[in-house]
Amino acid sequence: MILTETYTLSNDVTIPRLGLGTWFIDDDKAAQAVTDAVRIGYRNIDTAQAYGNERGVGEGVRTCGVARDELFVSTKLAAEIKNYDQAVAAIDASLATMALDYVDLMLIHSPQPWADFRGGDYAEGNRDAWRALEDAYKAGKLRSIGVSNFEQHDLENILSSCTIAPHVNQLLVHVGNTPTELISYCESKSILVEAYSPIAHGAILNNPDVTVIAQKYNATVPQLCIRYTLQLGTVSLPKTANPEHMRSNAQLDFVISDEDMNVLRNMEQKDYGKYSAFPVYSGK
Repeated sequence: MILTETYTLSNDVTIPRLGLGTWFIDDDKAAQAVTDAVRIGYRNIDTAQAYGNERGVGEGVRTCGVARDELFVSTKLAAEIKNYDQAVAAIDASLATMALDYVDLMLIHSPQPWADFRGGDYAEGNRDAWRALEDAYKAGKLRSIGVSNFEQHDLENILSSCTIAPHVNQLLVHVGNTPTELISYCESKSILVEAYSPIAHGAILNNPDVTVIAQKYNATVPQLCIRYTLQLGTVSLPKTANPEHMRSNAQLDFVISDEDMNVLRNMEQKDYGKYSAFPVYSGK
């Protein structure tokens, strides 16, 4: 069963291959979403300072009935923080907000502030923020550290001066948007890729070509899309607060053929509808 399968990070920490994304889950509903997911069998929960639901996620982690060390909890340093002291304070603030002694993974959410996504040069600020993550990792507050939305040159900037290389790069990866070269680069540096929005924020549900392939496997389009990201070798993080969707998203007992993987890998599907205004979808 996919919910019990794991990858091993470069520091020998294990991470479940399938997780629950919590973007757009309100703070007052996050604890119940975590509890439902854990009851179904999920052990990987992903949040961020920017989501505004760390308190609720932390409550769910603490009260779900499963031992803390059986769960893998991730959060992200706000994209606007490009300063060592601010990053140190924000890391501690996340732990306090979640009321957890440690988190399993913390990421720099973006190489640029959201208001300047893919814009200016924040190389020094990213190195400063990374140093804060390294120090928190060495102090045992974080079991692993990484980045999100980092392109190759952003990773090279960190790798040029770090004492601990990123364990993870969380990226927008889905059928219709597969950054093949960046995934390969991360693999070459032993950086595990996590795929957020593996169902393309729902925009792909009406794609007739994807629907036809899904039908071949007696799968839904979301199941095919999640399975696709797993077969790319990434952690898949579909987001939902609906327990039925959580169950369905984990029913992945099929294997996509190499031929169909190639078809899906080469598709272009970048229409995110009303969500196109978000920087991660517009690219700016």
